Amino acid sequence: MDARCDLFDNEIAARFAKRFANAALVVHRSPLPRSTRELVSLRASQINGCGHCVDMHTKEAAAAGETAVRLHLVAVWRESTVFDEAERAALALAEEGTRLADAHTGVSDETWAQVRKHYDDDQIAALVALVAVINAANRLAVIVHQKGGSYEPGMYAAALD
Repeated sequence: MDARCDLFDNEIAARFAKRFANAALVVHRSPLPRSTRELVSLRASQINGCGHCVDMHTKEAAAAGETAVRLHLVAVWRESTVFDEAERAALALAEEGTRLADAHTGVSDETWAQVRKHYDDDQIAALVALVAVINAANRLAVIVHQKGGSYEPGMYAAALD
């Protein structure tokens, strides 16, 4: 199925995309490690079934030096040994923050405690904002059927700088 519309070829959508990119820029320039940002974005995108965002964040993570083994194991991070405690806390927050409808309590106190243990206030603010931004991006791409496969690393960098 082809994309339903081109979000970059519509005046209203383009204006929204510019402001959305500015919100993402705050996270991009934060002290949250890039590898954590890409892993969190990849996991939320997997959960949401967003082929475009899975494609983008897999390729961006690989371009930044992330290993194939870790990228392949993001979907099953709980059953793997390749993520440290801080990354595991961030991935748990990403999952719980993405699956809000599945857990009436939202993010658990246990997950929040682990996030607090491994990240400072600025990193936590960036992590929470990232979960919100990637979920919004997933919804935009899924709604219009934006497919994965054609993304090239750095493709949207101009929108962020």
